[in-house]
Amino acid sequence: MTAARMAAAVLATWAALILLLLAPSLLPEHWHYYIYSPATVGLWLLALLVAPVVACIVKWPWIKSGGDSSR
Repeated sequence: MTAARMAAAVLATWAALILLLLAPSLLPEHWHYYIYSPATVGLWLLALLVAPVVACIVKWPWIKSGGDSSR
């Protein structure tokens, strides 16, 4: 159960980061150059690697509890 909760935390983090990447596409076209600059995309790719680790550390009590509702 621990692996399933850890996978859920990673997938939820990645889904949030993908939504944050796609959200500015609703803005006017001339803003896209600044929002989707190489530096921004590079930081987003770095966040794809680092953020799931941080999420698992923060949510470790939830991940470790498994399905035990007595805690």
